[in-house]
Order: sequence, then C-alpha cells, then structure tokens
Amino acid sequence: MRGRSRKPVIIGLGVLMLMGISVYLRLWTIDYRISSEDTDLIRRQFDLANREAMDESAEWRLKYDQEFEKANNCANQLIQIKNSFQKKIKDAASNTRQLEMIQKENIGLLERVEALKQELETEKLKCSMRQT
Repeated sequence: MRGRSRKPVIIGLGVLMLMGISVYLRLWTIDYRISSEDTDLIRRQFDLANREAMDESAEWRLKYDQEFEKANNCANQLIQIKNSFQKKIKDAASNTRQLEMIQKENIGLLERVEALKQELETEKLKCSMRQT
C-alpha cells in the first residue's frame, strides 16, 4: 500500500519539475533574444541618460558656483560696510573729543575776555581819575 501512494506523488513531482525546467528555458531564451538584439539600443539609451545626467550635473554646478559667488560678494560688501561704520564711529568719537577740547578752550578764552574787559574798565577808570 505504501508503494502505490508514493508513485503518483513521484510522478507529479517529475511532471512539475519538467514544467519548471521548460518555463525556465523559455524565459532564458526570451531574455537571451532581447539581450542580443537590443544591446545597441540599450547602450544608446544608457549613453543618452548618462549625457543628460552629466548636463544636469553641470547645470547644478553652475547654479552652485553662481550662488557661491553672490554669497561671497554679499559677505565682502557686509565687511566693507562694517569697516566703514567702524571708521565713522572712530571719527565721530575723535570729533566728539575735539569738540570737547574746543569747548573747554572756548570757556577759557571767554573767561580771559571777561578778565581783559574788567582790566580795560579798571584802566579806563584810572585814566578818567587821572584826568579829573
């Protein structure tokens, strides 16, 4: 009884193996025909895709270089403006110090003018006293 139940299973496995091998061979021959016939087409498509990728890469590199140049120009302008402002601040501080010194000198000169006016008045009084 055991021998009879194994025989249909073995036959079924054999048939399945033959079907699998036939499907595999069929796929292999189809793939082989496509490969041998379309090699040039595939190569041309690959070359075209490669050139397009290189062109796109070059475009992106050009855009990057342009943006990098713009960024550098902006950075240089900012540095120049910063240096200009710092110089103006130093000049303003120097001008403020000069103004303070001139104001002090002016106050001293005004005091001197007042003193000379008083001295002149006293001399005028002396002269007018001598004449009388």
